[in-house]
Amino acid sequence: MKVISKESQISVNELKEMAQKMFGNLVKAVVDTKNEIMAVDAELHADQEALLIEKGSKQENLWGINLYPDLEGSDFIEFDSMINLRPSQNNRSRSVENPETQKTIIKIVNKLVTK
Repeated sequence: MKVISKESQISVNELKEMAQKMFGNLVKAVVDTKNEIMAVDAELHADQEALLIEKGSKQENLWGINLYPDLEGSDFIEFDSMINLRPSQNNRSRSVENPETQKTIIKIVNKLVTK
């Protein structure tokens, strides 16, 4: 697992290498919308979530996504993870249901991933 910040960005090519080693076409990631960091390169979103919490993130700011490094535009990010099931935050599915939260995640990912 690796934590990505604006000081330690990650390239699409690095994501492609990670994808090949794990799932073939995707990299699981967890984004901290408050601290603007992201954990990548793990089999489970829950492991990335635990790592970020250990580093001081709060669970309510963490959202699981999948990155598809071979795709572009809106196909690059998929908002799908079991950690997103949060009835207490009015998120009742594996997706990220709040459009503003989605926009924030996209903005952060675009800062952290270099093309």
